[in-house]
Formats: sequence, structure tokens, C-alpha cells
Amino acid sequence: MSTGQEETGRTGPLQGVRVVELASVIMAPYAAQQLGDLGADVIKVEPPAGDMTRHYPPTRNPGMGVLALNLNRNKRSVVIDLKAPGGRDALLALIATADVFLTNIRPQALQRLGLGYEEAAAANPGLVYLNAQGFRSDSALGGHPAYDDIVQAASGLVWLNERVSGVPYFVPTVVADKICGLVIAQSALAALHHRDRTGQGQHVEVPMADTMLAFNLVEHLAAATLDPPEGPIGYPRALSSQRTASRTADGWMCILPYSDRNWRDFFTFVGRPELADEPRFATLPDRARNTDELYVLVREFTARHTNAEWQAFCDAASIPAAPVLSLEQAAASDYATEGGLLQPAEHPTEGGYHLIGQPVRFWATPAGLHRHCPGLGEHTDEVLAEIGHHPAA
Repeated sequence: MSTGQEETGRTGPLQGVRVVELASVIMAPYAAQQLGDLGADVIKVEPPAGDMTRHYPPTRNPGMGVLALNLNRNKRSVVIDLKAPGGRDALLALIATADVFLTNIRPQALQRLGLGYEEAAAANPGLVYLNAQGFRSDSALGGHPAYDDIVQAASGLVWLNERVSGVPYFVPTVVADKICGLVIAQSALAALHHRDRTGQGQHVEVPMADTMLAFNLVEHLAAATLDPPEGPIGYPRALSSQRTASRTADGWMCILPYSDRNWRDFFTFVGRPELADEPRFATLPDRARNTDELYVLVREFTARHTNAEWQAFCDAASIPAAPVLSLEQAAASDYATEGGLLQPAEHPTEGGYHLIGQPVRFWATPAGLHRHCPGLGEHTDEVLAEIGHHPAA
């Protein structure tokens, strides 16, 4: 079942690396997409019904949902029914040719399928076997299912939102899936580096809850970093209920003076230079202790000028600033367009679509698109023939 796709010239620093992806939804497929963008040969192993993201609406054709078009680019699709006779053998034969095996199936299920690390390493001793799931496999929660919302709750992120707004809401993006996906890709590269130096493969586990808790604690451990704590957990500036964009004369801006010089220039521009020497605002520690007052004061001044006037001043004074854009405005901005962050593309079966560009730039080995999202099972015969696996009829 070919769409007639032909692979264009493959580029990227991971040329020659083969990744076998046994994963669904967003987190692990996003990690594999990153590796594919960087030039790896990513083989996506799917059940007969396909990864569930294939069915997320809208779709022009069955099994080619909008999420799948970008998540599954730069991959080949192979259908293997792991519950059918010969399915496990086919996957192990494929794993034997891989550099990385990447999965988000829970470890207990992998063991039941006979696809744990020991079985995979027996087929390929140099394999980087990378599994990611909600919680550490050796913990009391190791068998619990988890999606992005669950991990946001378990890692303190929902609590942080409740601290600020009074409502325990979720961040309006699948932030845990995507951050953990990037950590998965990073971990795969680190393990490949180790293997290239030593010849040793290894088992790598990325638990989402641990990853997001560590991520949230970077700034929010704060005064609790010290033992005994010098104050409560939480980064005060980020937890200020007054930390919002500022209304200007014609819109909204984020204006963020940070250094002493930034604040002196800001207060001078608004006609209150004396505030730079006030004990509440004179130094970084002073401003940190008086965050709420400072934010309220800033909003009193910003309404006096337009977005363009603020941007001109802030650019001249080297003060970080940006207008508040909708997601649509951000994607259509000159900055995003010139950087190729959203590109027009033509899929062989789905027609025109928007390709999310790879933001990282490699001058010697550029990342890019070498294969559009494949149809379900499009490359099954091709890949199994490549590895010399001929299942019994």
C-alpha cells in the first residue's frame, strides 16, 4: 500500500542511525519525530488499527489525522500485530537491526509480550533500549497509566497554577508530553554517544513524573533548596498573581526590565527616575521582595504609550519586550515565516498542509523533511524485506 512517496535526499547529523518506535499518542512519537528530523531512519511500528493520533479529527482520509501529519513525518510505517503468531519475532528481527528502540508501552506489558530489555538485548547487545512511561517502573506507581494531565497534577504543575489563579487548571498545551519527548530524544543521543565510545548498549528509562518534577523544581525549589529551608517552596516572581501582561494605549505587551540599569532606564522613561533609588526597588533582592508592588506599578505606567512606542524604547534600552500575540499571529509573523517555522507542504495523498519546521539549525548537517507522514503500514513489506524477515504465509 504505497502512496508513491519517494524519499528525498536525507540530511541531518543522525544519518545512519536507525530508530524503531513502538509508541502512541504524542510524547514518544514526538521524540522519534525529532530524531527523524535530524536524519535518523525512524521505523514506526503500529498495530493493525494504527496509532490513535491517526484518527484524531479532522481528517481528509481515514488514518491520516492532523496530529499524525507532523508527528509521523520522517518515518516509515510498519504494521505488526504483536498479539498474532509471529508478531513478536518480526519485531525482534527489526530490533536486531536498530540502534535505538523507543517505546512508551508500560514495562509490565512489554514483559508480558516478551519484549523486555533482556529479550531485546539478546537480539541486539548494542541496542539503546529506551522506555518512557508515567512513573518509575520500580516504584509503587510503576504500573499506573498516565497521560499529560495526570503528570501535570502529579508533578506539582497544577498546584502551581492554583497558587497563582485560585483554580487548579492545566497548562493549555500538552507540556509534559512535549518536555518529556525532548528529554527522551536527549537521552537517546547520550546513550548513543556512550555506545559509540564503548560499544555498550543500555536500558534507559524516562519517567514522566520524575522528569516534570525535576523540571518544575529548577526555580521553584527556591528557598527550600537550603536545609533547613530559608522559606517556602516556590519562586516568588513566577507565583505572583500580578505577573500578567501589561495594558498599553493600544494593546498588550510583556515588558521585562531585569537589571538595575534596565529599571533605571524604565523609570526615567516614564518620568519617575527617583523610583530607581527607592529601597523597595533599588537592587535585585529588593525587587524580589516587592514583586507584587512592582508589577502593579509597571501596569500604571504602560497605558501611557502604544505598543510601538514601548517596543522602540525597549529596543533602544536593551530591555526585553514583546507584544502579546495570538498563536495564529505568532505562527504567521514575519519572524516565524522567515525562519520557516510553519511551511506550506504538499502531501502525496492528503494534499496541502502546514509543516511545523525544525527550529534547531545545523550548518554542516541541516535537519529537514525527507519523508511525509506515511500511510498506515505503507512500508511493511519494504522494511521486512530489508531485514530479511519473511513471515510464514
